[in-house]
Amino acid sequence: MRRIHIAASTPYDVVIDCGLLHRAGEESAGLMRPCRAVIVSEEQIFALHGAALQRSLERAGFEVFRFFHPGGESSKSLAVFGALQSFLCTHHFSRSDAVFALGGGVTGDLAGFAAATYQRGIPFVQVPTTLLAAVDASVGGKTAVNLPEGKNQVGCFYQPRAVFCDRDTLQTLSDEAYRCGCAEVIKYGVLGDRAFFDSLAQTPIRAQEEQVIAHCVTMKRDLVQEDEFDTGKRRLLNVGHTVGHAVEKCSGYAVSHGDAVAIGMATVMRGAVRHGLCCKEDCARLLSVLEKYRLPTTCGIPADALLEACMADKKTADGKLHLVVPRSIGQCTVIPMEPEELRTWLE
Repeated sequence: MRRIHIAASTPYDVVIDCGLLHRAGEESAGLMRPCRAVIVSEEQIFALHGAALQRSLERAGFEVFRFFHPGGESSKSLAVFGALQSFLCTHHFSRSDAVFALGGGVTGDLAGFAAATYQRGIPFVQVPTTLLAAVDASVGGKTAVNLPEGKNQVGCFYQPRAVFCDRDTLQTLSDEAYRCGCAEVIKYGVLGDRAFFDSLAQTPIRAQEEQVIAHCVTMKRDLVQEDEFDTGKRRLLNVGHTVGHAVEKCSGYAVSHGDAVAIGMATVMRGAVRHGLCCKEDCARLLSVLEKYRLPTTCGIPADALLEACMADKKTADGKLHLVVPRSIGQCTVIPMEPEELRTWLE
C-alpha cells in the first residue's frame, strides 16, 4: 500500500492499494462522521464496482444513496450538474453529508464541482476507477463542467477529503481506456522527469503499475503544494492539454481525452523543433513512445478550427495564450503567444 499526503488548503491522503473498495468505509469513517453519502457514478461502472463500495460504506455506518449520469463528456454539462444538485436538495443532503465520486475523470469533475457548490461546499471523496483518473484527474482539486464553447469553462478548485485508488478496478478497463491513461502518464515524464520517461519506454506501464501511479501522484503533489491555484508552476501539468482540449472540442468529443493529449504533446513538440526550441532527437523519442502505447500523434482537424478552440481556453489572458512547450524531454516552459504565432505551431 502507498499513502501519499497532499498538504493543500484541505490536506488529504491519496491511498493506492488493491482491495481498497472493501475498506473505503473504514477509511472514510476515520475522516468524517458516518453520514448520508451519495455515490455518483455511471450505471456500468457501478455495476462493476459500486456494490463493494456501498457495502463498505454501510458497514461503517453511512446511509448510501446513488446518482447515475449517462457517461462521457456530455455528462459534464450544466444540465447534468443541475440534476445532481437537485438530487442532493430533494434528498435533503446537508453540509454534514458527503459525495463519493466512483469512476473516471468525468465523474470526478462533475461530482467534485457539485460538492464544491452545493450549500457552498460539502465533503467529497474521489474513488478513481481509470488509470487516467488515478494518476491525474482525481488529484489536485480541479473540478468543472463544460460549456458548448469549450471544455472545463465552469468550475472551481475544491480539494477532496481523500482519494482511494483501488488498483483492482483497473483490471476491468478496456484496452482503449487504459491506453488513454497512458497518455497522462507519459505527460509526467515529458514535463519533468526524463528518467521516468525512459522507464516507460523500457518497461510497460502495466508491469510497474503501482510505482507509476505513485510516481505521477507524487509529481503532481509537489506542483499542487507549490501552486495550488494554477497561477505558476502547476501550469506545467497542462503540457499537451491546450491543443488536446481543442482537438476534443473540434471532434465533438469523439476523440478521447487521452488520445487528444497525445496529439497535443506531439503537435507542440513538433512546433518546438520547428521554432528551434527543442532538438529533433527528443521529438522523435516522444513520437516513438506514443506509438509504442498505440497513441495517435496527428489529427485531421484544420489549424483554423483548432486555433479558435485554443483561444477559448481558460489559459488565455490579455489576448495571449500561455502554451506549455517542451524544451527537452523532462524540461518544459510556459510561453505566452499571440494567436497568429500559435497558428504557426498548429499548422
